[in-house]
Amino acid sequence: MYYRGNYMDSGDAREMGFKRQRIMDQGSSYYATPPGSSYMYNPPPPPPPPAYSYHGQPPPFPVVRLRGLPFDCSETEIADFLHGLDVVDVLLVHKGGRFTGEAYCVLGYPLQVDFALQRNRQNIGRRYVEVFRSKKEEYYKAIANEVYDSRGGSVPRARSADESKDLAEHTGVLWLRGLPFSASKEDIIDFFKDFELPEKSIHITATFEGRPTGEAFVEFASADDSRAAMAKDRMTIGNRYIELFASSSEELEEAVSRGR
Repeated sequence: MYYRGNYMDSGDAREMGFKRQRIMDQGSSYYATPPGSSYMYNPPPPPPPPAYSYHGQPPPFPVVRLRGLPFDCSETEIADFLHGLDVVDVLLVHKGGRFTGEAYCVLGYPLQVDFALQRNRQNIGRRYVEVFRSKKEEYYKAIANEVYDSRGGSVPRARSADESKDLAEHTGVLWLRGLPFSASKEDIIDFFKDFELPEKSIHITATFEGRPTGEAFVEFASADDSRAAMAKDRMTIGNRYIELFASSSEELEEAVSRGR
């Protein structure tokens, strides 16, 4: 749990660092409710609302999700990445005791979320980091999953992303995400060296300005080959781990046409 003090009133993010530590310490009584489960999670009550308002609505919970972090990344490095912002809490996301390369960051003010998004695709070390808006519910669910994971899985959870990948329908096309911007077709062919892939089967996507997006589509000889190639999910090219997803020819064509 990361906590940086000396920030001003920020709604229910104000004590989040301390709240999350109490959740982690107290264990199963704070589990979030996984779909289909009878376990309940009642988050701690927020402090009194701040004096300001958002057109009569409560301010949004100031949390962002970071993806693509180095596997040896620390909470302090993430706080440094968001320098100038009030970092209330950093939650590193693990699965099976291993860091997934994702984290949630609670900030001091809702307005700071917009400033955090400006750090999207900036680097920590040699890895560029993606920054996304998130929600309080996603943050709480991540906390519950961390508790679950640390206690050896004593509470049923919703189907994981990896399980969803296992059940995905394969058409022979895979979508690659997290590529180094310098990655070439030869790098991708080498990554899938157990398969026969001609260069024309590799499609590295780019923006309208011609800049690489860090994504690519690969056409395999068959659906069985693309399913077998999923064994390479989260293996690395250079210093970046690559995420693989089942895709389709339609998605490939749409992505390639956007970059033309």
